[in-house]
Amino acid sequence: MEFRADSISWLPDALRSGTGETLLVIALIAVVVLVIDQIGRRYVLRLIHNILKRSPMKWDDLLVEHKVLLRAFPIIPLVVLQVTAPVVPGLSDGFLGFVLRLLDATMVLVVARTIAALFSVFLSFYERNPNTRRPIKSYVQLATVFLYVVAGIFMVARLIDQSPWYFISGLGAMMAIITLVFRDTLLSLVAGVQLTNNDLLRVGDWIEMPQFNADGFVIDIALNTVSVQNWDKTITVVPTHKFLEHSFKNWRGMQESGGRRIKRSLYVNMASIRFLTDEEADRFSRFALLKDYIREKQYELETYNAAYADDPEAIVNARRLTNIGTFRAYITNYLRSHPSIHQDLTFLVRQLQPTAEGVPIEIYVFVNDVRWVIYEGVQADIFDHLLAIAPEFGLHIYQRPSSYDLEAVRAEV
Repeated sequence: MEFRADSISWLPDALRSGTGETLLVIALIAVVVLVIDQIGRRYVLRLIHNILKRSPMKWDDLLVEHKVLLRAFPIIPLVVLQVTAPVVPGLSDGFLGFVLRLLDATMVLVVARTIAALFSVFLSFYERNPNTRRPIKSYVQLATVFLYVVAGIFMVARLIDQSPWYFISGLGAMMAIITLVFRDTLLSLVAGVQLTNNDLLRVGDWIEMPQFNADGFVIDIALNTVSVQNWDKTITVVPTHKFLEHSFKNWRGMQESGGRRIKRSLYVNMASIRFLTDEEADRFSRFALLKDYIREKQYELETYNAAYADDPEAIVNARRLTNIGTFRAYITNYLRSHPSIHQDLTFLVRQLQPTAEGVPIEIYVFVNDVRWVIYEGVQADIFDHLLAIAPEFGLHIYQRPSSYDLEAVRAEV
């Protein structure tokens, strides 16, 4: 059968000479490339993936997870096309040159995607290392962006048959536009470098950033954003550069110290504060947590009163035990003997300035378990006990009058 150029006018001029032989060779090449592609994807890649998954090493599983081999496989068909394209008869030099440049540009894109997948493999391997401390995801993302920018320059340069330096030399004039377009990215890059180098933020840190309603654990540190999973399981996404513009609280120091702070006060009704009677002092001396305190304090007061008090029997002339002071000593000894209180960190039971609600007795100690549920349970147990034991010392804890209290007063009247 004889082919005529006028019967296939829809073909490019480069294919019209020797059309039958040209189309036959192109069809053969297409079939060969298609067969290579199908065999490679269905059998070769599947076999290699199975071998990698069954190997004892873990890092090679990441090659499968991030599809490195799948992205690199098109290199083989592209090489076949580059080798066979020059042997196709009937192609003009200009058209053949364009085809080869198009294949070269495609090859650059395939190589760039493969390298980007290798970057992801390295990032996953780094993050899964239990000794990992500093996040590098922002660096990897920046390297990926730079990789694709360079690949894009080389692809365009190859397609129009120009040197890559032709475009690179023109980037200087475009820096102002690039800086404007990528302003947030550049700021985030600087912020990411400072956060990482100064070890200010890691994945897994509990942070508070009220300006953005962020209060929870950092789950991702990327080039442009930091993702925080709040306690209510919502996700707050904060631009990375905002961490240099705004303050934030990182609770990592508390978690690494091994102690979580209790800072809470009991407000004692001032009308219930008084001196202890001798009978009460004797009764408290039988308390396991107070017997040493009572004995030492009585000896101290007797010694002082004997030396300085003109008339120890008069209340105003002598020092005496008070119920609030004894209660404070009880709290101190109770917490000293508590197995869940960290004894090596700041330990303080103090009386603060009286307020309209009463005299605050502040407890400032640390629980030796930083887990939230355990911490709250220990704190609740401590204050349950102290609220229940306060009446033993003749003390009343302040509570603002409620409608129930007013009804009780009205009933008495």
